[in-house]
Amino acid sequence: MTNLIAPGLKRMSVSVTRKMSASLPGLRRLAQDKGLKIHHLGAGYPHPEVTDPRHFLEHEAGYLEHLTQVEGLNDPSVLPENLREAFSYGDTLGPPSTRQVFARVYGNDWNLEMKPDCLIPTVGATGGISLICSVFENAGLPLAYLTDAPTYAGFMARAGLCQQAKIYSVEMDGEGPIPAVFEQQIVAARAAGRLVPFYYTVPDGHNPAGFSFSAKRRLEILEIARREGILILEDAPYLYINFAAPADRQQPFVSLDPRQTVHLFTGSKIGFPGPRVGYLYSEASIEIANGEQASLAELALLQASADILFPNPAAYLGFEALLHEADFSERTSMWPVAEEKLDVYRENREIMLQGFESSLGAYPDLFHWTIPMAGFFSVFTFLSGTIRTDDEFIRKLVTEYGLVVIPMYDFYPPDARIRNPNAGLDQLRISFCFSESAGEQRRKDLTEAVSTFCTAVKHLAGVD
Repeated sequence: MTNLIAPGLKRMSVSVTRKMSASLPGLRRLAQDKGLKIHHLGAGYPHPEVTDPRHFLEHEAGYLEHLTQVEGLNDPSVLPENLREAFSYGDTLGPPSTRQVFARVYGNDWNLEMKPDCLIPTVGATGGISLICSVFENAGLPLAYLTDAPTYAGFMARAGLCQQAKIYSVEMDGEGPIPAVFEQQIVAARAAGRLVPFYYTVPDGHNPAGFSFSAKRRLEILEIARREGILILEDAPYLYINFAAPADRQQPFVSLDPRQTVHLFTGSKIGFPGPRVGYLYSEASIEIANGEQASLAELALLQASADILFPNPAAYLGFEALLHEADFSERTSMWPVAEEKLDVYRENREIMLQGFESSLGAYPDLFHWTIPMAGFFSVFTFLSGTIRTDDEFIRKLVTEYGLVVIPMYDFYPPDARIRNPNAGLDQLRISFCFSESAGEQRRKDLTEAVSTFCTAVKHLAGVD
């Protein structure tokens, strides 16, 4: 047993999703002992039906062979350059070709002339969160991280690692963060002697809030950020998991102002979750010690060279293959790739919303749910004031109905729960993205899950 003493360390709280994952096997056994079928309305995972890698692996192998042919090698004993690069140490910026192609394709989709050298590889979007936090934490100053109430549990977990940082959260309405509260929190954080480097959010398909920000609210928040001199840290995992008509899709913050935004892209939803391909992108400059100006991308690159040093070049070349058509010509858009996945998610979303409306639409004073225009989630709210969605309630849903859902209370940062001790304790995060079945069986399983959920909530609310 070690005698090491580390008084500066503290035990971190476990997120609600992690607690649910840990307790689920035991709860599942209790439900199955009663002969109950388990219904998945909790996991925010990409669906197995859209992450089948077999076609992609064929395409990737063909793309690498295409690169070999372009290289012009005729001697089979000579190792092609693309294979050598894919399985060697590489630059912290990752393969230049992947950055260049991605900048053209992604920029074309979002009306942005992206600079490839401002693309810093990350381990998914979560790695981007850690990277940008580390950049500002290096100064050793008291920090205030602005975010939404509720917010992504992964962001709270990362922010909680820095003892010099405190979260200042902003309540939301149906359009996004409330501008007046946004300004008040900046003022309050600075009055407490804290540097406010950025505001973290998921504006499209908000996780966990289950809606997307309006165009008007984005502009209002952007104007405040400009005026107050803070960055917008835009987490964009669901930018392509979008259910709006093309003409109605909102522009991300990075398109509105790339110099005020740190944009986090992940290939986990548009491509495959396992390789953890991601990019941090920003054209911002910030003032550092002695009044010098520094490119945020350069600072992030320096931090990345310490944090990950060598991104996986094979994973990035595989993602580069995804950015090319079947004939290996460069795509002009990633929307065709997204559509292959949207077929499933769009259908699942419709099953959920139709089920809610048909079973619960007659009780607007008792139940409310968000209409997700992007992403994987809807937030379901009990309006009566008699339902408390605590751990015991979640346990009851699993053991008595076979329903796996995620409570909302732990997605609220600590300061939001001080302002309102009941924050999230009348809400559930309902996921429509994941099931263990495919095709017609997926449709039947989700329909049954939604029906069981509606029956359960009516029974628990006393209206059945």
